[in-house]
Order: sequence, then C-alpha cells, then structure tokens
Amino acid sequence: MSSALTRDEAQLRAQLLDVHHYAVTLDLTTGDETFDSATVIRFSARTPGDTFLELKPEELRSVELDGHPLDPSTLDGSRLPLTGLAEGPHELRVDTRMRYSRTGEGLHRFTDPEDGETYVYTQMFMDDVQRVFPAFDQPDLKAVFEFTVTAPSHWYVLANGITTRTGDREGDGAGIWTSAPTPVISTYLAAVAAGPWHSVRTDHAGLPFALHCRRSLAPHLDADAEEILSVTKDCFDRYHEKFAEPYPFDSYDQAFVPEFNAGAMENPGLVTFRDEFIFRSAVTDTERQRRAMVIAHEMAHMWFGDLVTLRWWDDIWLNESFAEYMGYQTLVEATRFTGTWTEFGMERKPWGYDADQRPSTHPVAPDAVPDTASALLNFDGISYAKGASALRQLVAWLGEKDFLDGINTHFTRHKFANASLADFVDSLAAHTERDVHAWADVWLRTTGVDTLSPRIEENASGWTLTVDHHGSRPHHIGVGLYDRVPGRRDLELRERLSLDVPSDEVLSVSGPRPALVLLNDGDLGYAKIRLDATSVETALRSLSALPDPLTRAVVWNSLRDMVRDGELEPDAYLETARAHLPDEQDLAIVQGVLAFARTHIAARYVAPAQRTAALATITDTARALLRRTEDGSDPGLRLAAVRVRIDSATQPDTLATWLADGTVPGGPELDPELRWRILARLAVLGAVGESDITAALAADPTATGEEGAARCRAALPSAEAKEAAWNRLFHDDTLSNYLFSATAQGFWQPEQADLVQDYVPRYYPEAIAVAARRGPAIGDAAGRWAFPAHAVDEDNLRAGRACLEDPELIPLLRRKLVDQLDDLARALRVRTAG
Repeated sequence: MSSALTRDEAQLRAQLLDVHHYAVTLDLTTGDETFDSATVIRFSARTPGDTFLELKPEELRSVELDGHPLDPSTLDGSRLPLTGLAEGPHELRVDTRMRYSRTGEGLHRFTDPEDGETYVYTQMFMDDVQRVFPAFDQPDLKAVFEFTVTAPSHWYVLANGITTRTGDREGDGAGIWTSAPTPVISTYLAAVAAGPWHSVRTDHAGLPFALHCRRSLAPHLDADAEEILSVTKDCFDRYHEKFAEPYPFDSYDQAFVPEFNAGAMENPGLVTFRDEFIFRSAVTDTERQRRAMVIAHEMAHMWFGDLVTLRWWDDIWLNESFAEYMGYQTLVEATRFTGTWTEFGMERKPWGYDADQRPSTHPVAPDAVPDTASALLNFDGISYAKGASALRQLVAWLGEKDFLDGINTHFTRHKFANASLADFVDSLAAHTERDVHAWADVWLRTTGVDTLSPRIEENASGWTLTVDHHGSRPHHIGVGLYDRVPGRRDLELRERLSLDVPSDEVLSVSGPRPALVLLNDGDLGYAKIRLDATSVETALRSLSALPDPLTRAVVWNSLRDMVRDGELEPDAYLETARAHLPDEQDLAIVQGVLAFARTHIAARYVAPAQRTAALATITDTARALLRRTEDGSDPGLRLAAVRVRIDSATQPDTLATWLADGTVPGGPELDPELRWRILARLAVLGAVGESDITAALAADPTATGEEGAARCRAALPSAEAKEAAWNRLFHDDTLSNYLFSATAQGFWQPEQADLVQDYVPRYYPEAIAVAARRGPAIGDAAGRWAFPAHAVDEDNLRAGRACLEDPELIPLLRRKLVDQLDDLARALRVRTAG
C-alpha cells in the first residue's frame, strides 16, 4: 500500500475524527541507531466508523485502544487500521522503537566531527512525523502537543513550548524534560531538538527569545547574535503593528541545526534553520540580508501557517507565498536591509520565472493536489517567488490598507483552525469593491509567464506607446522613461507612468522618445519584459548608468530572459556584464549577474570550445571588480569578486599562489570557505591531489571541512577518484544528505567531460535506484546535484527522457528530472540559436 495520504482519505478522516491531544515520550539514550517513542493520543469519533493511524517504526512493540490491545502485525506499510470505532472519546497508546535519520527526515542525528558532541532535531514536514511518533497525519487534524524527553545528562531539550528539566533518571543521571502544552497545531509543525546547545537568551515583549547552535559554532553565533536578535525583534514588532492577532505561542526559539535540508522550518515556538546561517567565514552583506529575510519569512509563518493553517496541500501558497512576501516587505520596513526587493528580483524571481516555463509548472493555487507525494513537488519557485510576486501585484492593485484589513479578518475568522483559498478571498472581498475572486482566478489558478513588449511609434508631435500582451493576466505596472544626460553617460528618469495591461489604449506622449522605455519599472509585476530595439541598444551601452538598482534589476532580468529564449547572444550578455558590473553599486545585482554568467552561460549555453573564452570574460570582470576594491572600500564586493575569480579560473597558477600565501593580494586573507573553494577548483584543474585534501581536512576537521573534502575528492580528474565518488553516491547508503550533496557537486565538471562520459548513461538507472532505497531527500539531492547538467547533447536528453517511463521512479526525483531535462533542452536550443 502506498504511504501517500490522498486528499479524499484526508477529507473522510477529518469528517470522522476530532483529535485533541498528543502526549509524546521520547528516550534518546538507547543508542546511536534508534530511539524509543511512546505516544498517547486522545481523540473522538463523531460517528461509528473505521480509520487508520500512520507511523513508520523500526519496531512496533504494542498498541492499545481504550485499554484493549491491538495486533501490531496489522501495520500495513505506514498504516495501522483502527476498525469499529464507537462514537465518542478514545485513547490510543502506541509503543515503538524508531530509527534516527541521516537524511534530514524525521529525527535527524548528527555527531560533530570537531568535538564529538551529538545533536538531534526533528523535521516533521509532510509525512515525516511518522518517523518519530504515530499520528493522524494531516494538517486539518490539529491538536495540543506535549513532549517528555529523556536525554543524556549534559543535553538541553527544546520543543514548541517552554521546556523544563523535571528530574534525572536514576542510575545514569539522564535528564527528563517536559514541554509546556502547545495551542492546537498541525502534526507537521510539532518539533523537538536536543543536544549540548550553545545558547544566547534574552526577553522581548514579555516572551523568552533564544538562539541555539552546536558548541563548535559558539564563537560564530556570539559574533552575530546581536544582529540576529535585532532582526528578530524588529520583525516581531513590525508584525504586531501589521497584524491584529498577537504572536500566539509562549516563546520564540531559533535553533541553527546541522545537515538541514531546507533553509528553515516554521515550527511554532521553535524555528529550525540550517546552521550555515551561522557564518564561520566572511560573507557579503547580501548574504546577511538573505539570512535576515529567512528570519522574517519564518516569523511570518507564525501567523501564515501556524495560527491559520491550510486545510490541504493545494493551498501551500497560503503559507509560502505570504511568508515570502511578508519577509521581504517587512525587512524593508523594519530593518537596515532596505534593498531586499532588488535581491528578490535578481535571485527569487528568476527562480519563479524558470519554474513557470517548464512542463512541470502548476498554478500558484492548484485546483486539487491528489496526495502528499504530489504536494511535496509544489514547494518550488512558483509557490514561493511567483506567489509572492502575485501578492505584491495584489497589494499594488488593491492598496495596502485593504490588503492588511483582509488579512486581519482572515486571522480573526480562522485562528487556531484551518482555511482555504476561498476563505482567504472572502476575507479580502469584505474590505474592497474590487473583484478579488476574479483576480484570484486569473492569477492563482493559471500557469505560465506573460510577456509584455513595448511597441513605439514616433510622429510629428511626439511618440506613442502600445503594450503587446502575450498571456492572460491583468498587470498593474510602472513604465519608466529614461533620457541620456547631455555631456554625461548617465541616464535620468524623465517620468514614470502607471499603466494597466491589457488595454486597448494607445498612450500618446509629447516630446522626443526616450533613450530607454522600460515596462515594469519598479518590478511590481510578474511578467517577462521585452525592450524595443532602441532601448536594447541603450541598455547594452548604458545599463549601469540607470539611477535605481531595482530598475537595473528589471533590465538585467530582461536580458537574461532574452538569452534563455535565444533572442540575445550569450556573448552579448557576458560583454554587457564586463562593461557594466565594474560600475555596479548593488551587490545583489553583481552576484546575480555573475552567477547566471558562470553557471548557465559558461557551463551550458556556449559550446565546449567557447567555454574557456566565456570564463575569461567572467574572470576579466572579476579582476575589474578587484581593482575597484583595492582600497578596501567595499569588502563584500571584493569577496564576491574573489569567489568568482576562483570559480572561473582556467589555469591553476594564481590560485596556487593565493593558497600558498594564505591571502589574496590586497586581501582578504583566506578563511576556511575560501581555502576549500580554491582547493576544489585546483582539484578540477588537476593541480592538487589526495594528500593536499587530507592535509586540508586535518587543518579544518569540521563538518564543513568534511563536506569540502568530499567535494574535492569527487572533483579529482582521475578514473580512480571518479569511480570511488560514484560508489559513495550510489552504492554506499551511509552518506548523510550533506555529504551526498557535496560529493555530487564535485563529480561532474565541464572540464572533465571526456573522463566522465561513460557515467552519463549510468546516472539514470542508478539515481532511480538510490532514490527508491533512500527516500525523497536523497532523491531530491540526486536530481538536483548529481544530474549530468554539463552534458548538453542529444544522447543525454534522449536517455533522460527514456528514464521517465521507469515505474520505480519516485515522484520527487521524477519532477527534478523533468525540470533538468527541460533546462537541458533549452540549453541545446540556445546553442543552436547562437
């Protein structure tokens, strides 16, 4: 029987049951492989009937329903049938032994190689709660949760509610911890984390706030704690200005945990983050801004998702789109990070645009998601970036006051309960005369990206503008008119018009036509933007002279789309980057442009014979940025340029000198991240060997050091190294999720295409097999990082398409492969167009 819960099954179970309370007892002292889990569930049946409980135990020891034993052997896959339920209250007791995870699913266990300390944390999302304790596992069966956890004596236990050490176990002194009961929450939001945490604590607004990380990261957390807490408090206060409902939980813990699959998870009262957000090496201010955005995003979930929860997974956007929009907008309003929408435009929106042009696209709010396996596929650039873009367009169309009034009505109507798209639209409609239902139909129920193109005609009195609209959605956008400044290279804004599209209106403007006419100036819309011929020429010559970074981001995205659609030569994009990035002031733009240039153009869109020349252009751009920052005026920009210079090197000499000297001339000194980055590139170029990697790991015996060593070993250009890496990936099922990803990232290198060509056809059956054995997290990593993206050829495309018919292909890996193959086909088209 499939473990995926269907929507129909969930609806039937919700009609039958009310779930009241989970008392979960975990013993984390029983060994390195498994833990004990005992659960008491109190629930009621509204009518007599049959249902089932979900769990994925290593061993199901016993089950009692209302004091009567049930047969554990009736467990079928992950489902335990509960038959003949009488109307009224029931108590279910389940005693199990569960297996720790090494893939970030369920209760993940990690031992820090730096000091030998062990940490565990839960990730209960979708159906992974079943790996920790039994549950009626669907979002609309909310309940109160209480945890009792026995842990090694020097550990501290965290949970959704405030935890207290209530005693010690006789004999070994293990700590016994209990958590305060939660308000009613969904099963996927229950959370526990335990270990010898290093913690930074404070109080704010009458609540305990705290940050937690593993001990080996303590100095790095302490260095950034003030900034992290400042962002946390500022966002918390701003949300209370926006939202009528107060924060609904008893504390706010933020735990930075190892080997976390997502960026973060919005567990109420205990948000978990990947601990790469505790920076152990130098980072750019854009990376600090991204961390702040994730903090703001997860806090928004306390209302959007935790207080009011989706009824079923077809309304993921009610969680993720809102948290994404609120995270970026609240940073602008409440923190020093006032340029966040530029970073959204350069990084997040392209994620949404790309996803929305693939065959796997789906509506922001699909009509129906049939089961949990299908739902897992929709946590993508559409649910996050496109959904947030749609909300930004909605606010521009509706007005912020009516939008916030609608949100607050939604909270009041559905707090501590569940809601759907229809419920939310009804809440908005109560505060506006506009037809919000029609807006939702065209924006949230359709797929694809509209394209807006200007048509300009000059005449005796001036010029006219008509917008050609290819698509189905209405757009409320700005149109920027930019003129050259006489005697200078600058462009200045003449006027910004407001325009609704589609429209039959021909806009007549007096005076000469501008040098640049830019649709969607201000980036409030979600559409591909095209430029007329004159504006393209202006953009290629004078892009850095545009006065506003968000305007420049819109132009860069237009050029990016043109490259992807075969309308602009990749070399022209690279030359534009070389011409304008040395003068660019916004770091998010620099990083976004160079990332596209290196990972898409140089790696895939140009033919192998042109790759060296493309990398040389990127390297020249990085050198120019390094020259600009020699005076130390912009260390973040310099760091970004150093990274690009390293990753684009085609000869080892300069990098080898930097590594030997321990510094880049003029700075920065090499920290662990830069050392591993250089070593990885030298490994690709064949300039280091196993002894160099071993020595580097001895100098940095940390978790990130282990990942760096795995990446470097897989990148070595020898048949022996490649075969060893391949076996670790696909035949050694002990690799953690992070070490699997690091090994995969090192394996395929465009410079080594001949060496690894025999592995390309082997990838498909072996990726399918490892995903079937190890589950969705490894399947995701196999599709994301282990795919042979460098092999832009018909043979690879043909082999990949054939594998999609394999019945053993799990849904998550299938989705990844569909996307990768579509990108591969696009790369082939770009090469042909060029």
